[in-house]
Amino acid sequence: MVEDYFQQELENIQSKNRYRRLKAPTGMDFSSNDYLCLSQHPEIMESLHRGIKLFGAGSTASRLIRGHRAIYEKTEENFSGWVSATSSLYVMNGYLANLGLLDCISHKDSEIFCDRLNHASILDGIRLSGTKVRYYRHLDMSHLEELLQKSEAKTKIIVSETVFSMDGDLADLQELLRLKQKHEAILILDEAHALGVFGNRGQGLANDKAFLSPDLLEKVDFRVYTCGKSMGLQGAFISCSRKEHKKFLINRMRPFIFSTAPMPAIAYAVNKSINLIKRSKEQRTKILENAEFFRQKLKEKGYNTLNSKSQIIPVILKDEEEALYKAGICQEEGFDVRAIRPPTVKQSRLRLSINAGIRIEDIKRLLGIL
Repeated sequence: MVEDYFQQELENIQSKNRYRRLKAPTGMDFSSNDYLCLSQHPEIMESLHRGIKLFGAGSTASRLIRGHRAIYEKTEENFSGWVSATSSLYVMNGYLANLGLLDCISHKDSEIFCDRLNHASILDGIRLSGTKVRYYRHLDMSHLEELLQKSEAKTKIIVSETVFSMDGDLADLQELLRLKQKHEAILILDEAHALGVFGNRGQGLANDKAFLSPDLLEKVDFRVYTCGKSMGLQGAFISCSRKEHKKFLINRMRPFIFSTAPMPAIAYAVNKSINLIKRSKEQRTKILENAEFFRQKLKEKGYNTLNSKSQIIPVILKDEEEALYKAGICQEEGFDVRAIRPPTVKQSRLRLSINAGIRIEDIKRLLGIL
């Protein structure tokens, strides 16, 4: 019986302490990606409200039918200027951006080189494309170079997150650019968790001269950014090094072609978010300083935080049961901390996320519970 299969699978998931439940947020936020707390910013909400008055609620269709609005192009130009890209395409969300981009630009003569710990949207995009793929060990540039040297593919595509969403560590952008140029590869960087937190004006890791020489930025073929994290809204941008890249995506990227366009009111509000992030240097400094303080104190207590160097701090635990127990204790004490378990990650953990609203006093209280 088909129904027996579903029930058996659910029971199997539960027996491994991997059963997922939906839970509305309560307590102090130590789990979301709202790093600059802009989702609740009054100017963002006011801008969104004004956008609805100007453009209505829905977009009504794909941007290639009747769903296109001038505000999309205006926002794309504004975003491109901010992150120093030649052009950008605004799409529904970061998952579809990665999925559609990888499927769109790869072909039968391509080979993709993917960090083993890249986000699920990247992995799923590769699977969807059907392209040959080589996974290199996490952040291991020597292994990546070895794989590139062995490849006979006509088109080589390297893809990496810049700030890794579960481990909180950082990609070596200088080395990725060196290998991209040496092997004449296409380079895709996913800046989802770097946007708003890194860069002098919050543009992300690739725009931060501490991590990448400014003269190399234009060599990055594609950068993917989400509006659902630091920007406090919804949607995503694929930023391109050439205008032809954007035109190609419009003509070939299936999730863009066949999806209803995002709400134009959100595209309108994105411009307000950009302006706020540009002025949030103090908040960025505070986030990274508080994260470093938290990491050091966790290490003093004997916790393994891997090689985190960002606002994302993993606390590695023994197994799923311990992760659920620790998260439950934190939630009982008023802290919204979530357990992340296999198969999402290899090792069960708490994923702690530092935002601009968290104070040192809050961190000290949570440390007392952990």
